[in-house]
Amino acid sequence: MPELETDSDGVPIDMISSERMEGMASIEKVNLILDSVREGKIVILESGLSPDEESKLIEVTMSEISPDGFSGIEIESYPKQEASQGILGKILGNKPSKLTVIGPANQIQTLHKDSDLITALVSGG
Repeated sequence: MPELETDSDGVPIDMISSERMEGMASIEKVNLILDSVREGKIVILESGLSPDEESKLIEVTMSEISPDGFSGIEIESYPKQEASQGILGKILGNKPSKLTVIGPANQIQTLHKDSDLITALVSGG
């Protein structure tokens, strides 16, 4: 991934497409996310993670938290809307989309989730 140099106090955001995540193993997804979050980035996943992948992400994160270093993550996802998936989508096996926002716990001050809105207040570091 090309590096983006920033001279401002802004918070970089990685928006990762479902196509990029599709061919990756679960541990590759977890490492990609944690590498970005450790660099102070907010990660937005177009297709979210499976429940098993979210559990693995939390498990790996918990093992890496240290008082003077990595502070952990905040994670919120839209719930899967399986009930809204139409008959054609079920026949074709389409998965419902699930947007997920992940960021450094020490930079996300508020992360609020409604049924169709995720709001994050992010500090510069």
